[in-house]
Amino acid sequence: MRVFVAGASGVLGRRLVPRLVARGHQVTATTAGPARLGLLRQLGAEALVLDGLDAAAVGEAVATARPDMIVHFMTAARATSRADAGVDALGHPDRYALTTNRLRTEGTDHLLAAAQATGTTHFVAQSTASTNGLRQGGWVKTELDPLDPETGTPAHRTAQAVRHLEHTVVNAGGTVLRYGLLYGPGTTSHHLTLVRSRQLPLIGPATGHTSWIHLDDAITATVLAVEQEATGIFNIVDDHPAPAHAWLPHLAACTGARTPRRLPSALARLLTGTMTTTLMTQSRAFSNAKAKEQLHWHLLHPTWHQGFQHPRNLQNAPYAQIPPRRDHPTQQRNLMPYSGPACRRANGRSRP
Repeated sequence: MRVFVAGASGVLGRRLVPRLVARGHQVTATTAGPARLGLLRQLGAEALVLDGLDAAAVGEAVATARPDMIVHFMTAARATSRADAGVDALGHPDRYALTTNRLRTEGTDHLLAAAQATGTTHFVAQSTASTNGLRQGGWVKTELDPLDPETGTPAHRTAQAVRHLEHTVVNAGGTVLRYGLLYGPGTTSHHLTLVRSRQLPLIGPATGHTSWIHLDDAITATVLAVEQEATGIFNIVDDHPAPAHAWLPHLAACTGARTPRRLPSALARLLTGTMTTTLMTQSRAFSNAKAKEQLHWHLLHPTWHQGFQHPRNLQNAPYAQIPPRRDHPTQQRNLMPYSGPACRRANGRSRP
């Protein structure tokens, strides 16, 4: 299969490209600048620079590659180890995600138009499913539940952009993969930066739920969606959505950080802002039942509690510094050949 991966130099793309190549696919991979062209070529792809907001350039690139499948991973997320940047990303998503939101709207439209022009019928796009479930009713949402519109919050424009991406892709007969909060070798989570600097407190009852997903499991699900040419929306999250009062102290212990501070909700709104307070007290997470059943997806890291216990998963190291690993037997069973210790004591128990 000829696969066009737009935005392949990010954390997801850098893992997806070599997996696709190893499984016999011909991959064209794009990046926003020339600095990572060499890396993408080393991973086995035909690499090119592409501005995802330039409709003509997108159309030309897709027409040249003539892919069977397009994977839309284009974002403008900025990796950083600065705690103040993490605070800004968490408390002011719209301000942090200005370009990413344009890529979710304009970039999605450009890729879909190019797909239509070249006769590409299969399309997979990245979305998000970590804390953005509708903040009404139960704590865990399925694909049938709407995302929270974030009306009146600093995440409203981001929510609108995500809704545009999902609506447009699904209406075009494509696939939307809603990834949980990523962790694992090569990821650069703002949450880790904030936990290590003790700037992510437990707020009020800390009942807001989060869905996590290990990077390797996210890529396995993506390969399955690509090869099965799945359609619709899938939540790509682990088996255990959890409240902040469960995962945050455990994450702090596993990173060697001090115990998170506790703040009353009223004080937290003054110190951290309304958005962070809402996330820590009211956010909803997601179920992965549909993805497991329909994609026949098996997770190597079914729970964040297990995953956080391995130091390798919390390194935040650059991808080039992470040694490659062979597919786990579970992944080998999951992906058949393509044809066409401190933290363990954090909660006083071994499971969430």
